Amino acid sequence: MVRIMARISAREACEAKLREVLQALIAPSRGESGCVSYELFENEDRPLEFVTVEQWADQAAADAHLATPHVAAAMARAGDFLAQAPLIHRFRQVG
Repeated sequence: MVRIMARISAREACEAKLREVLQALIAPSRGESGCVSYELFENEDRPLEFVTVEQWADQAAADAHLATPHVAAAMARAGDFLAQAPLIHRFRQVG
């Protein structure tokens, strides 16, 4: 099992547009082979910040997700709305 958290920060006044782009990723990502779960969160204290929490069956499924057309299209659409490149962190369970 591969667990990924991606922190995505919007530019000032672009959070609604970025939210739309990120929400459009949910259904196709959940439909991918190897997707165990895919959730999107918005920071209540800092609405410019979003986090995806993802679980993939294995590293191959996680890598395949990043290569899908819907991820490529979302990254292209999100470009002008991002404050910085997404910060992607991989986690392993230790307890």
